[in-house]
Amino acid sequence: MSHAQHPHRLSPAAYTASMPMHFDIFDLRLLANIAETDSMTKGADASCISLPAASNRIKNLEERIGVKLFSRTSQGVTLTPPGQAFVHHARIVLGQIEHLRSDMQEYSKGIKGHMRVFANTTALGEFLPPVLRSYLIRHPDVNIDLRERLSHSIVRAVSEGLTDIGIVAGMVRTENLQTVPYRRDRLVLVVPRGHELSPLTEINFTDTLKYDHVGLHESSAIHGFLRQICDQYHRHIKQRIQVGNFETACRMIEAGVGIGILPESAASRHAQTTAIELIQLTDPWAIRQMLICVRSFDALPGYANELVDLLVEDARLAETR
Repeated sequence: MSHAQHPHRLSPAAYTASMPMHFDIFDLRLLANIAETDSMTKGADASCISLPAASNRIKNLEERIGVKLFSRTSQGVTLTPPGQAFVHHARIVLGQIEHLRSDMQEYSKGIKGHMRVFANTTALGEFLPPVLRSYLIRHPDVNIDLRERLSHSIVRAVSEGLTDIGIVAGMVRTENLQTVPYRRDRLVLVVPRGHELSPLTEINFTDTLKYDHVGLHESSAIHGFLRQICDQYHRHIKQRIQVGNFETACRMIEAGVGIGILPESAASRHAQTTAIELIQLTDPWAIRQMLICVRSFDALPGYANELVDLLVEDARLAETR
């Protein structure tokens, strides 16, 4: 009997499309590793399997879903549009699985809540410590995973569900997230007392680049932000020394090692105990509005919304001081 005599019989392509898709977690991780390295070989190494085994798993996965995920060239592999979509979702799933594992470990130890907060350098170093101290005293059964990230990385992490709450600064796109205003701060130039720039009340950032700078370490959000600004100007900062925190930066500046770009909140505090002076930057990007961002406030657990409320109230009280 011919296929035409069996209208209910599906073609191979239609049959494949009608089958439920089952994804192996190992395959998701393999895809993410290959995409991260742009290399099948390096992705296989990161996944601890041989190159032939990795190629076979990718081939089988592509056959099951009916699309090519990678374009293979002599330079390596690149994601196709379907591959980009697949890896985007794979990273979200892998992140959620890691969170699930971590949370279950915490709950098994008696912890009733686990929250992830990503913040930029200024928020993490200047504003969050006293608020988090108060919060954790009130919530002894909640743990917080606090990490420093660049603002654009924080937005992506919130969007992909890799963190519950993000605190960002500057001009970042947050259209797909829910936000509330947080703090307002600005970056300033810090110089040792008596420096040749001391008579100035304001200066353009590019005019500081002929001087040696004291900077924060490369993994800090401020370092990454200033590097992006320099890239836009096609210039670079002469980093004389890199340090781990605002206090050490101010001490180094006081000692005449160099000048530095720091948050006004931190520099003003340390100026009370060190011989440094602050000069306003005229660049528009120096003034930064911070935002608290989440995927959905309604979807946050109650204890996470309580932290947001505490942060907002702390910011409101700071404006009245």
